[in-house]
Amino acid sequence: MTDQAMKEKHIVRSFDTELEAVQAHLMRMGGLVETGLSDAITALRERDVHLAERTVKADRTIDELEELVKTEAANIIARRAPTAVDLRVVLATFTIANQLERSGDHAKNIAKRSITIAQSASLDEVTAAIAHQAKMVQSMLAGALDAFMKRDPDAAQSIRERDAEVDATYNTVFRTLLTHMMEDPANITPGMHLHFVAKNLERIGDHATGIAEQTIYLVSGELPDDDRPRRDQTPTETTEAR
Repeated sequence: MTDQAMKEKHIVRSFDTELEAVQAHLMRMGGLVETGLSDAITALRERDVHLAERTVKADRTIDELEELVKTEAANIIARRAPTAVDLRVVLATFTIANQLERSGDHAKNIAKRSITIAQSASLDEVTAAIAHQAKMVQSMLAGALDAFMKRDPDAAQSIRERDAEVDATYNTVFRTLLTHMMEDPANITPGMHLHFVAKNLERIGDHATGIAEQTIYLVSGELPDDDRPRRDQTPTETTEAR
């Protein structure tokens, strides 16, 4: 093997190592988001204020990992000037990091709401429906990350299709909350907080769908050009301070 060939082989190996490292950070980030969401929902169901507070604080690590992933991804582009599939890997990783960071913010928002809900009247029926919605979203998020690591566009497409189910569940929760609030004014305050929880879950479902779409982009070179199937018919949008 010539010196030039050995040099090129070393460069390729170094590049692969860098790509693997940044994706490892991304998967760690994904794991923390999944844990944060699980803990936030547990805090909601069990009215565990201490767990909710720990979940809020843990979001800082997710933010730090996002910055690390983005910095390393930008450095790879600057140093290696990747093309074709390699470039798509870096760009998809960059975008997924943002989707995960936003999902972490929504999990943090759920934990914050859980602290207030713990001191309010109980709406067990709605809380149970929200816990069901959360399981759907958790499954979507885990499936989207798995599809990305396996480069599986079919699995990614199935995640996109499941987003409509999350929207439908959110609509059901929204209507149930309206009924409770109209029947008893005492339910208005906890009802409003539970609505924000359900909306944050719906948004995490959207981010999981976005992660799945990045897998399709990575494999095919194109983002899906069809609209996502949606069933969210409510006009309400959640805006909370990060």
